[in-house]
Amino acid sequence: MSVLVVGISHRSAPVSVLERVAVDGEGAAKLLRDVSACEHVTEAAVIATCNRLEVYADVDRFHGSVEELSGLLVERAGRATEDLLPHLYVHYDDGAVSHLFQVAAGLDSMAVGEGQILGQARDALARGQEAGTVGPSLNVLFQQALRVGKRVHAETAIDQFAPTLVSAALDRIGEVLGRRAVVVGAGSMAALATATLTRRGVADVVVVNRTTKRASTLAAEHGVRAAALSRLSAEVAAADLVVACTGSTGVLVTTEMVAGRQRPLAVVDLALPHDVEPEVAELPGVTLITLADLAEDLHGSEAGAEVDAVRDIVTQEVAAFLTARRQASVTPTVVALRSMATEVVDAELARLVARLPDLDETSRDEVLQSLRRVADKLLHQPTVRVKELVNEAGAVSYAAALAELFALDPDAVEAVTRPEGLS
Repeated sequence: MSVLVVGISHRSAPVSVLERVAVDGEGAAKLLRDVSACEHVTEAAVIATCNRLEVYADVDRFHGSVEELSGLLVERAGRATEDLLPHLYVHYDDGAVSHLFQVAAGLDSMAVGEGQILGQARDALARGQEAGTVGPSLNVLFQQALRVGKRVHAETAIDQFAPTLVSAALDRIGEVLGRRAVVVGAGSMAALATATLTRRGVADVVVVNRTTKRASTLAAEHGVRAAALSRLSAEVAAADLVVACTGSTGVLVTTEMVAGRQRPLAVVDLALPHDVEPEVAELPGVTLITLADLAEDLHGSEAGAEVDAVRDIVTQEVAAFLTARRQASVTPTVVALRSMATEVVDAELARLVARLPDLDETSRDEVLQSLRRVADKLLHQPTVRVKELVNEAGAVSYAAALAELFALDPDAVEAVTRPEGLS
């Protein structure tokens, strides 16, 4: 398995650039199809959030794959290559494993330690499985990343310290108790916003969405109201707080909709592309908070000892995963070697029986067991050592050396590899 990650996030680019590459569910599915169609890609997955877009691919060639995947992101941004490339990052093989585990643990999030990214990574895996672009390599990698994220939240108190984007925005606004709030959208971020608002005691919350059924479902889960998108202007007019997080194409909350109010209004835009017209911030009495503002607030807000504990877990898990992967990489060769030994033993026994036709069945079984014990003892040390040596640094391929020394049939090794999902 050679995993390549090409991505862009809040850590590598300003929000103005992230907005150009942001994708919704349909856009992520299209990007996934485009990636899987690349010449050197055998498996693919896409993590798409409000502040990150990452392509994960199992590839058979590094340089050609980097160019292909980078080109797709540049194309998505609609910018000149030289404008976007400085904001892209690349991780390969061991580095890709480490990066995904850090992402799943929340270490790479804008709000360090937040748990929402775990669900987003799970969505990426499910999307790839449904599209048939995730195979054995990425499935094993993502499944382990999800387990790492769960372990982090089970064994540390990072949840108690890590703010969500929603809570960070509300902290910036100040007291909202008893106010009327509108949540625009019905996705995971909208669900988080609704839960946070109700938990903080906001008296009247309404969920507005293009699909009324989804709005009603979300509203029912939290005991709040739901409204159709056609009611957005009226609901905003009566609100003290608007949280917009659809990420759809086109502005939903306009300057015209907000202008002329007689009381203050706080607007939180957590969407990429923006749901709120930027000029809203220029209106009297209106406070607009965007992802760019929150990035500044959350920068450096890591929770000390808890973050260190999370990093320790990630380090342990990366080391364990890489060790298991390297050992698994020699398994097909070891299995092929033992299969060859079995064939030799069987052939020698058949030759012996042909030469000694009067050999009774008991003696024949005893000879067979003796031959097998000799073969096992001769192969035991090489197979144990090859699994030990594969974890040592260096460019030597011990599996390849073993296959060469014993003249193993490459097709036999390949036959073992594929069912095991190894590469």
